[in-house]
Amino acid sequence: MLTKPHYLAFLVCYNKDMLSRILLVFLIAMVPLIELRGAIPIAVGLDIGLPEWAILLVAVLGNILPVPFIYLFARRFLEWGSRQKWEYMKKFCRFCLNKGEKAGQKLLKKAGNGMYLALFMFVAIPIPGTGAWTGTLAASILDLDFRKTVITMAAGVVTAGLIMLLASLGVFKGILG
Repeated sequence: MLTKPHYLAFLVCYNKDMLSRILLVFLIAMVPLIELRGAIPIAVGLDIGLPEWAILLVAVLGNILPVPFIYLFARRFLEWGSRQKWEYMKKFCRFCLNKGEKAGQKLLKKAGNGMYLALFMFVAIPIPGTGAWTGTLAASILDLDFRKTVITMAAGVVTAGLIMLLASLGVFKGILG
């Protein structure tokens, strides 16, 4: 008879393959520019054996996890990196700061008082370059409220995740003919 600790160890060993699949989706969703916009189609396309709700949940969690860290530290790191002697680091950090500044100013110009709604739409519509990483960096550069930014990013990521899951499953193809 297996005791609780032995039973848990058995489940972990038995489900090691499943855990690696979950980790794969989670890590892909954390990668800048790929995010869940890539993780969900990859998981569905490769038929990794996870139910759709699990793919969505894991991808959303993986995409949301970096958001507070990006908000709190990315701008500081990029500003520090843009003052360094290493030319490649300086160029990369300046590129990221400029991209975040441009995206933020563009959103601010279009949105006015509806900044958080615009930020939500920026993240929720799954097109390249509009994910949680870019949106959070823009919010950080614009000094938007931390709590509201994290909530907005989470809502945008969940919406983008649902859109990507439905698109990956071919739902839109069936609806649109």
